[in-house]
Amino acid sequence: MALVPYVENALPALSKLHNSTAQFRFANHDLRLAQDWKQLGVAAVVWDAAVVMCMYLEMGKVALKGKRAVELGAGTGLVGIVAALLGAKVTITDREPALDFLSTNVKANLPSDSLGSAVVSELTWGEGLERYPAGSFDLVLGADIVYLEDTFVPLLQTLEHLCSDTTVVLLACKIRYKRDTNFLSMLKQRFTVEEVYYEKQRDIHVYKSWKLPPRDDL
Repeated sequence: MALVPYVENALPALSKLHNSTAQFRFANHDLRLAQDWKQLGVAAVVWDAAVVMCMYLEMGKVALKGKRAVELGAGTGLVGIVAALLGAKVTITDREPALDFLSTNVKANLPSDSLGSAVVSELTWGEGLERYPAGSFDLVLGADIVYLEDTFVPLLQTLEHLCSDTTVVLLACKIRYKRDTNFLSMLKQRFTVEEVYYEKQRDIHVYKSWKLPPRDDL
């Protein structure tokens, strides 16, 4: 996640992002996520896309129990925490400045007997990917990570590295600008992409993707 400066005169619609905590109930657990917009900006607040992704995971349309999952740009860690509560073994990642904050949320919201189901790890897209074995995950999760055009190429590089031919990618996105659809077009050059859920009230799309077979002309 990118780090952005704190703005005192935020729009009223964004006021909930300035609260110090956000509370939810997922996977039969009450979750209380710390938020810290002033210090970490977008990396430390719960966005609607993360909530909708958790709603989708709870529907049971994607197998989670015992699966190896990784969350990209985790921010507060809500999605990864819920995935772990639903039975996945999750690597929850973000850039280095957000890791202490992220780790605190994970430890505070996973029961002691589930802490081994989630690890927090540094991952800057497109960098140091050799630390993560290629194609080693069953599921890649990303909530509201498609918004900065400069990150599109390294994000795609990261997805290609993490995914095997059987890996499922789930992206929850709000389509705000043409550049967001441009990313989906870039993704479709290497992955099959289909919309599997749309939450109208929050205007969030969930896309399911998996690698296309290699092409002889590439």
